[in-house]
Amino acid sequence: MILDRPYPTPYISFEVRRRKLVGGIMITASHNPPAFNGFKVKAHFGGSATPEITAKIEENLQSGTRGQTPRPQSLIEIIGPDKYYFDHLKSLVDWDRIAKSKLKIVVDSMHGCGGYILEELLRETSCTVQTVRGNPDPLFGGINPEPMMPQLESLGEVVRKSGSHVGLATDGDADRLGIVDENGSYLNTRQTLSLLLLHVYRNKGWRGAVARTYSQSLLIPRIAEKFGLRLYECPIGFKNIGELMLENEILIGGEESGGIGLSRHLPERDGIFVNLLFLDLLAASGKTCTELVRDLWKEFGEFHYDRRDLHVAIATGKAVVEKWKSDPPKTFAERRVQDVGSMDGSKIFLEKDSWILFRQSGTEPLLRVYCEAPTQSAVAEIMAAGLRFVEQFQSDGVD
Repeated sequence: MILDRPYPTPYISFEVRRRKLVGGIMITASHNPPAFNGFKVKAHFGGSATPEITAKIEENLQSGTRGQTPRPQSLIEIIGPDKYYFDHLKSLVDWDRIAKSKLKIVVDSMHGCGGYILEELLRETSCTVQTVRGNPDPLFGGINPEPMMPQLESLGEVVRKSGSHVGLATDGDADRLGIVDENGSYLNTRQTLSLLLLHVYRNKGWRGAVARTYSQSLLIPRIAEKFGLRLYECPIGFKNIGELMLENEILIGGEESGGIGLSRHLPERDGIFVNLLFLDLLAASGKTCTELVRDLWKEFGEFHYDRRDLHVAIATGKAVVEKWKSDPPKTFAERRVQDVGSMDGSKIFLEKDSWILFRQSGTEPLLRVYCEAPTQSAVAEIMAAGLRFVEQFQSDGVD
């Protein structure tokens, strides 16, 4: 079966499981530049193919092994989207409450597969929905379709000028999301995941363990500890959370780059569903995004965050990471180093609830630097020290 139009990866995942298919394929660059276009393979359970399945595919490709004899063209069925996925999404949120909420929403599909799906879903409700960058474009309008700043500046501007309550974004294949608050400011994924964890636990009464990737916020362990929830920490990449979901009931799991998922939906991230879940939160609380974040900080502590993607030679990025592992400093950015972690990259834990992480990307020629601290000024100081640290390797001629 082949879909008759570009459509989100989560829809493919859902249909593979619903139809009891052996697997599915999505051709996409995901949140990366168009040049990274490739295959996403979905296993029979609806999530990303496990390392064992991927290894078998690679083995067959290298050996030239063919599976079953290719079917004649006449046996390939071209189908349109079914309603089952959308009915399922509605069953997981309080659809009646959303429908009556009168929320004013701007949707940014970033020229990807999300298209006008959210607008169509909400058409018969009291919500007012405006979609920007909804038309598919294989070059994504000249941007990388990653739903975070600075790519969401135009969404923020539309939200602010239109007086909307929220901006909802999805990436190129709509499995990641980004939120912009009523002021047009980016609600980073650490805040989004924390708020949604509180929502599904307190407002919806759902239960299970919590999973976060290595670059996620310190807020998540604090919330999990308060509620007595088991916490899993994984290397970066949602596939690691997805594998946990195959054997554990994960209440909610998330990565820093906009991927969030829940076991009761799919062992996979889903930008369409999680955006609806965020509308469910707004409708249930009756509060603005800003008010929700302030309440979060008041209860669990204030945290700020920054990420920089550095276009440096792969050898330089690896040298930076290895240096922290083999010879970590006793102080950094005039703060005492408390611990060094190496689950994925090199992570330096600093005093006063701060940390900085250096990681060579597994999908792009980028060195990513992540930082979290209780104040914006502290984040700026620590990040500046991190960037100066990387510059030493470039000036030393590592390439």
